[in-house]
Amino acid sequence: MIRVLILGGTVEARDLATVLHDAGAAVTTSLAGRVTRPGERSGALRVGGFGGADGQAAWLTEHAIDAVVDATHPFAARISANAADAAARTRTPLLALRRPGWEERDGDDWRWVDDVHAAARAVPGLGRRVLLTTGRGELEAFAAVDDAWFLVRSVEPPDPPVPLHHEVLTARGPFRLEDERALMQRHAIDLLVTKDSGGAPAAAKLAAARERAIPVLMVRRPPALAEVPGVETIAEAAGWALARDAGSGPAASG
Repeated sequence: MIRVLILGGTVEARDLATVLHDAGAAVTTSLAGRVTRPGERSGALRVGGFGGADGQAAWLTEHAIDAVVDATHPFAARISANAADAAARTRTPLLALRRPGWEERDGDDWRWVDDVHAAARAVPGLGRRVLLTTGRGELEAFAAVDDAWFLVRSVEPPDPPVPLHHEVLTARGPFRLEDERALMQRHAIDLLVTKDSGGAPAAAKLAAARERAIPVLMVRRPPALAEVPGVETIAEAAGWALARDAGSGPAASG
C-alpha cells in the first residue's frame, strides 16, 4: 500500500485525500493548525507544524512515506520551501498541486501588488470602504491605515493588530455571487483587497467588484519553486501519487 502525505489546508487537498483513500492508498493529511475546526476528511489527519524541514524529514523517514503532495494555499511559501527541503533530504518524490490563478476579464480594474504591505500602502486614494480578504494572518500590514474602513472577512476571528477602523465578518466559502453583491451593497464597498488565490469558490467577489466598477488590489503569488514539479488538477495529482512504486521507496523520482 502506497503511503502518501498531503500538505493540506485547501479544498483541493481534502478532495485529493478522498480520491487517494478510495483508490487504496494510505493517506495522511497534515494541517498547520491555524483553523480550529478543520472538518472531516478521508484518511489520517495530523495537526500542527513539523518543526521546520528537519522535523518534516524525520517524520517522512519514520512513517516510510512514499510520496508527498504539497496542496497548501498558493501563498504558503514557507511550508512549501520546507517541504522541498525535507523531500530532497529524504529523496521522497514531491509534487505541488496548485489551482490556476485568476485572470482579468473585460471590465476588471485590477491593481497588482507584490505583497500585503504594498497593498496597504496603495489603499489611500483608491477607496475608503474596503472589503479585505487577504486572511487573518497578515492584517498587521493594514493596522496603520487610518483613512479607510475595512470589512475584514476571515474563517476565524483575527488576532490583533488589526486595522484601526474595521468590522470582522467570519465566514467560510464558497460564496455565491448574489451574496457578494448584497454584501458590497450593504457596506458600500468601494475597494476590494485580496490575493490571487485562484479557484471558483472565492471568485464571486471579483465578479461583484466588476459589476460595481470598483478597483481590486490583487496581491501576486510568490514564485513557484522551480525544482518542484507541479500540476493544476486533482486527477493529475492523484495519478502521479498512485503511480509511485511503493516498493522503490524514496528513490522514485518526480
